[in-house]
Amino acid sequence: MKIVLLLFAGMLMNIFVSAKTNITLFYEDGKQIDSLGNPTVYNKKILNELEDFVRKNHKSPEAYIIEKFRNKDIILLSEDHAIKHNLDLIRRIIPALHKAGIYNLGMEFGAEEDQKLLDSLINAPEYNEDVARRIMFSYNVGWAYKDYMEVYRSAWELNRSLPKGERKFRVLNISYKFNWEDCDNRSPGIRTITTYQRVFNRGNTEFFRANLIKREVLDKKEKILVLCGFGHAYTRYKTPYLDYREEHSYRFDSNRMGNILHRFAPDKVYTILLHYPFESKTLGYTQMLLPANGYIDKIMKNFTDKRIGFDLVNTPFGNLRDTSMYSIGYNNFKLSDMADGYIYERPFSEYEGCTIDPMFLTDDNWPEVVKNFPDKDVSTVPANKEDYLKKISWYVDVKSRYHYLRTDY
Repeated sequence: MKIVLLLFAGMLMNIFVSAKTNITLFYEDGKQIDSLGNPTVYNKKILNELEDFVRKNHKSPEAYIIEKFRNKDIILLSEDHAIKHNLDLIRRIIPALHKAGIYNLGMEFGAEEDQKLLDSLINAPEYNEDVARRIMFSYNVGWAYKDYMEVYRSAWELNRSLPKGERKFRVLNISYKFNWEDCDNRSPGIRTITTYQRVFNRGNTEFFRANLIKREVLDKKEKILVLCGFGHAYTRYKTPYLDYREEHSYRFDSNRMGNILHRFAPDKVYTILLHYPFESKTLGYTQMLLPANGYIDKIMKNFTDKRIGFDLVNTPFGNLRDTSMYSIGYNNFKLSDMADGYIYERPFSEYEGCTIDPMFLTDDNWPEVVKNFPDKDVSTVPANKEDYLKKISWYVDVKSRYHYLRTDY
């Protein structure tokens, strides 16, 4: 009986935990099906309210972010990783941030151990692509996506253009080097306390990142824009997780990086979602849903200029109900329960993955890939360079990653 329960728990866990697999967005008679299997029937009154709100409150994503910094010190941009236009947004906004007196950009993909090297790179007389690659490779040997490294170049370009004596812009690495070399790859799919302690040998990554930002930004009375994965950015929202020992089979996690920062400075931290599909609460990552049951995508179809940033708290968009996995444990869950703001740039049919840097992997650094390939406890290490390229290419193939995603809402 114990074995059966453990197997069943493992099956349920797979529903809630993201993985690299094909994703399906289900429709019925041309309408999106919500996570309970019910087709979305769009309320015309709500659609009219949303359209009116967009027309009266339209701001570009860049202008919206800068405006929020008037009253906030930390803005967390919640991304689905490796989507090209999200990195384009970061590169475009760097000069505007500096002009507004925001001198720090935080990046999840980067190790604190390489901060001095990164500082020297973006303040050097000449830009060095090899150093940029070395910094990213040092943090994650599988993150060969050029768009993230090009953020360094944009910071360098700004700093080179500044008058002598003017304060330079800084890119802050908020992570540390994970010890994947010490992770046993003989039993992929097994995660234990011992494995975690070996790999994450500088402690819980959420607390590490939050404490680093507190030390480098909050304690110095400065401001920062942070780009991070959506799982790290929640502030007020508590993430539901399967726990079959609990009365209702789930518990809430209130220790994500954003939650911790929010406890440090509740009035100064702000989360903005960058439009991405939500997982189903019944089928998890195997069934992806449009946020807020499709209302955002539906209404933005009416606008030529689709790039917009807007508030969620006390707005028609924030009042939209959502029935995805994020609603588990919440009564009448709405979008503003999840975040403070939202950025929409384009429909999912126009999404592109990041570009793979052909110079990232070399014969010389291949042994390091084998030793330090991430997530070795739940996946296999690439057998060769061709297998490596196949793995990282899949992740930026949006058609495969958002499998069967349709736009007939």
